Amino acid sequence: MSGQHDKTSVAAISILASGGMAAAKFVVGIAIGSLALVSEALHSSIDLVATIITWAVVRVSDKPADDEHHYGHGKLESISALGVTALLYVLAGGILVQSYSHLREGTPPPTISAVPFVVLVIDIVVNLWRARALHRAARETRSEALAADALHFASDVMGSCAVIVGLILAAFGFWWGDAAAAAAVAVMIAALGLRMASSTVQTLLDRAPEGAQAKATAAIRSVPGVIDVERLRVRMVGATTFIDSIVNVPRTYPIDRVEEIKRNAQGAVDKAFGDADLTFTAVPVARDNETVRDRIMVIAHNSGLAIHHVTVHDLGAKLIVSIDLEVDADMQLEAAHDVANTLERSIQEEFGADVEVDVHIEPLEPELPFGVDAAPERVQTIAAALTEYAAGGEIHDIHNVRVRDTEGGEIVNFHCRATPSMSVIKVHEQVDAIERRLRRAFPSVKRVISHAEPPRA
Repeated sequence: MSGQHDKTSVAAISILASGGMAAAKFVVGIAIGSLALVSEALHSSIDLVATIITWAVVRVSDKPADDEHHYGHGKLESISALGVTALLYVLAGGILVQSYSHLREGTPPPTISAVPFVVLVIDIVVNLWRARALHRAARETRSEALAADALHFASDVMGSCAVIVGLILAAFGFWWGDAAAAAAVAVMIAALGLRMASSTVQTLLDRAPEGAQAKATAAIRSVPGVIDVERLRVRMVGATTFIDSIVNVPRTYPIDRVEEIKRNAQGAVDKAFGDADLTFTAVPVARDNETVRDRIMVIAHNSGLAIHHVTVHDLGAKLIVSIDLEVDADMQLEAAHDVANTLERSIQEEFGADVEVDVHIEPLEPELPFGVDAAPERVQTIAAALTEYAAGGEIHDIHNVRVRDTEGGEIVNFHCRATPSMSVIKVHEQVDAIERRLRRAFPSVKRVISHAEPPRA
């Protein structure tokens, strides 16, 4: 809200300044009969109208998006700038017509005194201050309406200088000096209108800001997990940069990882642009370094199947794949066999019809039934047995033993330590041997869950 307050306060101060200076120049211009000064007063009057419009628009343009304006209200600033441009062209045309009339008819020069020069010098100082303040506020808030207002007042400085030159020429006896100065003011107004119109029309046509596409693309590509940016479009609505992107991400990533990439991409474009609204469409693609196992896991995941223990044998001319497929324990064999055949066909479509696929069907492990902690004596007995079975091997320090009684039998969890240099497969084999011995010694144990860890540092 601080940016909104800055824009409205600067615009409100500008209204008071515009009104006061326009009135002063108009009164003095009429009094001395100077077309150039009256023209500059009319120019300031247009600026006053423009500033009032700006003050009203910036109070609305920062309103958030709603049900009817999904991209916010920022385009109001562009529309207001276009309206002010039209007023400037009407004024410039009127001044040129009047200047031509004065030059053709030889209208007497204005009465020269110190008053118009004092008014014009004050006007130059005020306009320089206003243009600087408005330009700073426009840059900080990225307001197109304030930027247009700042340009007005910068042009007022040039217009006031042209009027001073015309009055000086008139003072030295060049009767045409005042009318020529008025024509110069009209030309400046027209040039200003052309510059404003070009910028505003480009914004209304959704022209991407210079370098914005490359900047946004680089910001998104810097996010870990992004493979490439397939397509990106940028447009401005008020001070907000709207970015529509189609981004390639690894197809092996889970949904929560892709969501994390989206959040990081939004943070990256916010850092690059300040106020950015990112639409991120993730397209899963295969990476060059995907293994055969990765590709098989993707096939199973896309089919909603639970698989494990995937082994791949590459015989050079032939690929052999073995998979454990988990299905509902109550599923009939015929239905389970159909699921396995579908998986096999999908793998053959991916790798070729000559790939050999063996699918082992096994019941999906159900959720563990409700249970209660076993008695401390039972826990001590099982812990002692585990310690005995591990004695003399590379698995040691059996600890954190827990035993729970369930309707399906006892569930045992324990932690152990192993030599840091041991491979995972070797640790698994030795722990598995301990688990098998425990189940043989205690038939009531339904499942054993172990966690191996390196020794304490």
